[in-house]
Amino acid sequence: MHGYLANSKTFYNQLSFFGREFEVFAPDLKGFGDNTDMSYPYSLDDYIAEVQEYLYKNGIVAPHVVAHSFGARIVIKGRAEDRLDFDKIVLTGPAGLKPRLTFKKATKKVWFNLLKKIVDKDKLSAFYSKDYLALNSVMRQSFIKIVNEHLDEYIDKVDRKTLIINGDKDRETPLYMAKKLKEGIAGSALLVFKGAGHFCFLDKPNKFNMEVKEFILS
Repeated sequence: MHGYLANSKTFYNQLSFFGREFEVFAPDLKGFGDNTDMSYPYSLDDYIAEVQEYLYKNGIVAPHVVAHSFGARIVIKGRAEDRLDFDKIVLTGPAGLKPRLTFKKATKKVWFNLLKKIVDKDKLSAFYSKDYLALNSVMRQSFIKIVNEHLDEYIDKVDRKTLIINGDKDRETPLYMAKKLKEGIAGSALLVFKGAGHFCFLDKPNKFNMEVKEFILS
């Protein structure tokens, strides 16, 4: 399950590796890859429903799942609400927890709230993330829905054996988020890859694949 502004091909190292021993599925979620036709702004619940339908159509029952960043949002909420069933769960660079508000971010937020009252929003592009600016209007509305839904209250309801893998250089979903997930998901384990960033499965594919395989087969 890929991250935001990514697609199934992001996992090319994993598809080739695990495809030798497992039946592997890698969907392009709505709005990404070859599945770009989004007619209305999807919420996280819409994405959960999309994955439910994908599993049903492909006859997939309780699979192991590897989910990156935004994909982890779907897995966490979907499993916590018992809407998605998995065997073992691997979360890498998982998003969804409420971020810490640093002084810099707090100051930026105050300035944005002040300026948007007197300046056209189109002129405030410096305040928006690169991810947001890369989206069309429908996807922007979807993005806002998703990033404003925090999943802190759901993590202790994830009831499957879970492995969390994070790069120590991850700036998108910093290590403190992975540690909070480990504390919240009973019996979960955390691996930290030194020198890896948000895409640690691309930065260190061999190490990632071997750790995930050992976890799945354990």
